Amino acid sequence: MSDDEVLRAVFPFLDEKDLVSCMEVCKQWRGIAKDDYFWKCLCAKRWPSICKHPDPTITYYRLYQTFYKRHKRRQLLPPRLSFDDLEFFIDIWSDDCLIFSEVVPGPSLLAGIKALPPGISEPIMSHLNCQEFRMALPTHPRFMIPFMQSASVSVLVRRKDSNAIACIMYKSLFDYVEWTSCRALAFDFLDFSPKYPFIADTRAWVSLFFIDDGSEGAMDVFGIEIDFCDSANSKEEVLWLLDMLDWK
Repeated sequence: MSDDEVLRAVFPFLDEKDLVSCMEVCKQWRGIAKDDYFWKCLCAKRWPSICKHPDPTITYYRLYQTFYKRHKRRQLLPPRLSFDDLEFFIDIWSDDCLIFSEVVPGPSLLAGIKALPPGISEPIMSHLNCQEFRMALPTHPRFMIPFMQSASVSVLVRRKDSNAIACIMYKSLFDYVEWTSCRALAFDFLDFSPKYPFIADTRAWVSLFFIDDGSEGAMDVFGIEIDFCDSANSKEEVLWLLDMLDWK
């Protein structure tokens, strides 16, 4: 059996990544790997119906390239908003009692929690010490939430340039608690401007970081974090997301 025959026997069993890699080995392998039969097999696995009515003017190799090409993520344009122009209004209740109410400038959220208190869990310490984008602030003074009480949070954001206000979260319950990491979470779905009718089901999250020494019967909250990890994980992405909210 010749080398060409061996390659033609093996190539049908390869996926597209391996087949492309074979094309880069040498001219001989490239010529064989471009055989349209192999690419027809790959197309048939992904889009069986298109092989029933083939277009004689286009090869299956080109067809596969066209529809399976993974486009690189586009670089965002500079956001129109700046954290310097934003203020966040954060209110937290334990049952019906207001226990935290602050107006937080945008830069303060970016500053994060620098001085971590003793006794925090290892997962939260690792989370706050990593270099990823964070929107977090310490609570001064710290406050307690009894384990037997329900807690809720509302968050508004205001643009200083226009005084417009948008709602990020309204009276959302902290109904999920990660006891191993000492973190309570609440979420709400964002309301976007009617100019963006196809954006939906994007959530905002608020986390309470707390210390549980097992003796107080309550969460000793030392920090708050806001994130949009479902869809925005960088400063620029968050600013674009906020820009699309339904500002009033």
